[in-house]
Amino acid sequence: MSDIKILVATHKKYAMPMDDIYLPIHVGKEGKEDIGFQGDNTGENISNKNSNYCELTGLYWAWKNLDCEYIGMSHYRRYFTTQNTLKRLFGKREKIETILNKEEILEYCKKFDVILPVKRNYYIETVWSHYGNAHYIKDLEETKKIIEEIYPSYTDSFNTVVNRKKIYLYNMFVMKKSWFDEYSEWLFNILFELEKRTDMTGYDKYQQRIYGFISERLFNVWLEEKTNKVKELNVYNLEGTEWLGKVRKFILRKLVGQKSERRKLVK
Repeated sequence: MSDIKILVATHKKYAMPMDDIYLPIHVGKEGKEDIGFQGDNTGENISNKNSNYCELTGLYWAWKNLDCEYIGMSHYRRYFTTQNTLKRLFGKREKIETILNKEEILEYCKKFDVILPVKRNYYIETVWSHYGNAHYIKDLEETKKIIEEIYPSYTDSFNTVVNRKKIYLYNMFVMKKSWFDEYSEWLFNILFELEKRTDMTGYDKYQQRIYGFISERLFNVWLEEKTNKVKELNVYNLEGTEWLGKVRKFILRKLVGQKSERRKLVK
């Protein structure tokens, strides 16, 4: 058994870290051309659900097929880093050399239960209202009902999380594999039940990534219930962050409102 594996979710060929703790995994591999990375379609898997589950098909594969002491998730262009913003912008090291290495990860794991990205702050809206502005709120409402039915002890944590203005995003983490297995069972029990109850009529391809979006909120709920002994680290986007586009989409959602169309589907 290896001591640590960090999944690097990707859907295309891309330069990967040389450190062997990083395991590139081709998510949604089923029926796709081989790009030379481990596919999420071996062993027990849900690779064919990738269009709705996003990187979660890689997480499911790891849960069912990977044996290690610690496990984590990053993305082909997003990695944890200990560097601050200025060093990332003006430092002379190669970008991929700034990502978290094995020694750094194991040192944090001695002191903390989970390594997480710095929280996103929505400032003027809650996690609940943001979801309603960006997606179909009926799906988050149904998720709440499912938690009340099958995991009622998590109801208070759910309400606490969705009424906050800060949230951990990207489904990025590092934790003990035993904790990850516990989380995965909890998560997929909820999502598979949600899948049975969801009508995606009228959803475009972006909105069809519903279970990936919901899982980001659920991860925060599980963390709220499980621990506050976490280490937040910056996330380094190797391709940079297009903040202007993000701000523009945010303003459009608030002022123009895609909500009206989504509300029509709810009625």
